[in-house]
Amino acid sequence: MRVAKSGLLAATALMAMAISASAANMIDKCEVVGQKGSIKIDKPAKAGQLTIESNLPAPVWYNGDTTETIKDGMEYCMAAEIAWRAGLDKVVLVPVDWDALIAGQTHDFDMALSEISITDERKKVHDFSTPYFNSDIGVLTLTTKPVDGTSLKKAKVGVQQATTGADFVTGKLGIADAQVYPDAGSMFAALAAGQIDAAITDTSIVLAQEADAKGKFKVVGQYQTGETYGAIYPKANPNNASLDKIMAAMIADGTMAKLSAKYLAAAWGKDPASIPYFKP
Repeated sequence: MRVAKSGLLAATALMAMAISASAANMIDKCEVVGQKGSIKIDKPAKAGQLTIESNLPAPVWYNGDTTETIKDGMEYCMAAEIAWRAGLDKVVLVPVDWDALIAGQTHDFDMALSEISITDERKKVHDFSTPYFNSDIGVLTLTTKPVDGTSLKKAKVGVQQATTGADFVTGKLGIADAQVYPDAGSMFAALAAGQIDAAITDTSIVLAQEADAKGKFKVVGQYQTGETYGAIYPKANPNNASLDKIMAAMIADGTMAKLSAKYLAAAWGKDPASIPYFKP
């Protein structure tokens, strides 16, 4: 009996070690695959954690309705992998106002991941990471009331304030009376209520919204802009170079592509290239 008991205890110990090892390679629901602490940062904004800012909600990019329930998603798991490679065990997500984020009015964070297009104007305020995603401008409508490139010019259009989509609608499409909303959630709620005919913002964002709406919305077209997303770093922060090395390594070793396939392609159920392009 003693031998059997000893064997059972040994097996139990081995199982516990296996579970522990598995848990050590997860941050929340994100599997982390790189070498922990391979490119350390010396002084994160808050000790022992990577502090991430984002403008929420952002389905697929951050899966969940509140910061307490968000445990995975494309950008959340990007943050988890970055934290792991930086030698940190924890990601803390801080929701922020979009205008304040873009204007550089937020503080005490390591990086912002919020589907942020890199622009020369924004570079005056922030340091940006190497680009990690390509995105054009998409047009989202009610499935029952689609528009095309011609009828869009006479439709009621909604945009999010201080976005490249808003600039595109006024500058390239010449729609001067677009309805402006403080965040994407308000814009999509207005579309659902029939207050606008189309919501225009990044193709990646409207695709995520289409998937989340379960048939209510449809991405009917997009405009080619050549935009790329980057993480925002606090201007001249000494950790920026190390964080960017991690981002570049994740792109080079295929981690970023795997996250994109797992969270974006799977959720959207379609290739963004399959969406027709409208002419401005």
